[in-house]
Amino acid sequence: MAARNKHILVVDDAPTALEVLERNLVSRRYRVFTASSAVDAIKILENSTIDLVITDYKMPKVSGLDLIRHIRENYSSMEVIMITGYASVKGAVEAVKMGAEEYLPKPFTDEELFSAVERALNKLELRNTVLGKKSYIKPNSFGILGESKAVRKVLADIKKAATATATALILGESGTGKELVARAIHYSSKRASAPFVPVNCGAIPEKLLESELFGYVKGAFTGANESRAGFFQTADGGTIFLDEVNETSPAMQVKLLRVLQDKQVCMVGARRTQKIDVRILASSNKDLHGLVKKGAFREDLFFRLNVICITIPPLRERQEDVMMLISHFAAKFADELGKPAPRFSDETIQVLMNYAWPGNVRELENLVQRLVIMIDGNTIDVPDLPSIMRFSAMSESPPFRTLAEEETEYVRRVLASVGGNKSRAAEILRIDRKTLRDKLKPASNS
Repeated sequence: MAARNKHILVVDDAPTALEVLERNLVSRRYRVFTASSAVDAIKILENSTIDLVITDYKMPKVSGLDLIRHIRENYSSMEVIMITGYASVKGAVEAVKMGAEEYLPKPFTDEELFSAVERALNKLELRNTVLGKKSYIKPNSFGILGESKAVRKVLADIKKAATATATALILGESGTGKELVARAIHYSSKRASAPFVPVNCGAIPEKLLESELFGYVKGAFTGANESRAGFFQTADGGTIFLDEVNETSPAMQVKLLRVLQDKQVCMVGARRTQKIDVRILASSNKDLHGLVKKGAFREDLFFRLNVICITIPPLRERQEDVMMLISHFAAKFADELGKPAPRFSDETIQVLMNYAWPGNVRELENLVQRLVIMIDGNTIDVPDLPSIMRFSAMSESPPFRTLAEEETEYVRRVLASVGGNKSRAAEILRIDRKTLRDKLKPASNS
């Protein structure tokens, strides 16, 4: 969310504390109002649009708890953070009961303050969206959602890559949006009017990949009844995207290297090569440099592809974008079904914020779509979520287990989170399927 559009009221009877809070929040481009008492704060609330109130606990005459009660009874959509130098369990419980979203005991760090503010405003953003108080969040010019520092860097890298003609390597876990980034590069470049041809290298059988990429001439093999152009010829003048290039065999890697070096392709069964004008973008959901060290990927091809490198962070590393994504997808799928967007309870939001999202944005999108379709009421609560996301007292680990048992339990959790898809689980864990099967076998008793 744009911080400059958010108005925060800070209430504290200590001038020094008030000044420090104001300075820190202004440095993050928030619009800040200040009040030295609850009475002054109420006057500001009556005359200004405020998104979030940060109030001290103990103040003369009207306390912070009384101010929270006033806000909850008169401004239902406003968020509140309680801060206090008299931290206690009782005080925290009272603050939460009154309606405070966060409870910060003094002294707290700047990052703790910023994190609490961000969480509270994220909840406000989602609540306003799902209640229909604002239109759903529209994607930016590249169709990529997110305002975190990590996403802003990806967007900046896309703009730079779009001005060049060099090959680019896009790295990221499954579900992070590698093809979306590739499309953004193509359609922001001078080749935008020419074809963009995505090729999933892992989905095409090895025996067919060469003919699919480079085409074949009539009579090249049994069943080749006519000549057919490949993906490279189809993309001539435009961009070809080799998705999951790490899945190609050593033999195919040699052929791809030759294409990169010579800018020519040879159709299967042909004696002459053809010149092509194609920009190559490639992606990998595995550490290519690590595969090079293991001898599983050609070093020379890696360096040819890795002229420009864009790394997409997993969703767990940009938690501040989760609420924006949920808001967007909830509104999108509700609109497709012709129904109002559902409301997410605060408890549900907390669960979704704390979840690791091993399947990244794709997993989040699929979950929200399923919830919008299947939920009958207007509110999505924790019991509506998949069991892997819900707390269970029975799932607590025994007090003492071996490292192998802990590892097996973790592998099973990852496998369950992706619906039993062993290939996806292996990708997330960065192991091969055989190793995954081995780790799932029951340990033998010694």
